[in-house]
Amino acid sequence: MRPNNGKRDFLLADEPGVRIPDTPELEVLIEVPRGSFLKRGPTGCVDFVSPLPCPFNYGAVPQYLGLEGDLLDAVVLGPRLPFGRLLRISAWGAIALTDRGMTDHKLICSHAPVSPEERRRLLRFFRFYARCKGLLNFWRRRPGRNACGGWISAGEALACARPRDAGWRGPQVPY
Repeated sequence: MRPNNGKRDFLLADEPGVRIPDTPELEVLIEVPRGSFLKRGPTGCVDFVSPLPCPFNYGAVPQYLGLEGDLLDAVVLGPRLPFGRLLRISAWGAIALTDRGMTDHKLICSHAPVSPEERRRLLRFFRFYARCKGLLNFWRRRPGRNACGGWISAGEALACARPRDAGWRGPQVPY
């Protein structure tokens, strides 16, 4: 990590000379611990029971809303974290996902830079996830395109998000 006018600037060890400027540090609330089958929302209620365990810690950034109107999603790499854990962590990039035609960014967070292999693994997972979600939405009769749009910077995802205000009462779109 090198200081850069008060901002953080990182070098990726696996990609010499490739910099990730302004890697934001955010608070993330864990909603789905790594290995869990239950997806819980911010209220703690079970939203979904998965047939497969979640391969990552999955949560949300309570301060921001994504383009679909729900809390901005975040994947936290590393060991299993307990449900409800709030942690401050760096966002190294994001996955651009489309769910039912709506953009649904997933920030990729970790205490260390994301390696090229981890990035490939995340993209493989979310491409598969988008296909499965498309089948589930078809079965639920919920129209719209589902796709993984690839890797973007954390800054790009955050630029699309908006701050959560005190009046927010949950997503307007049923899941």
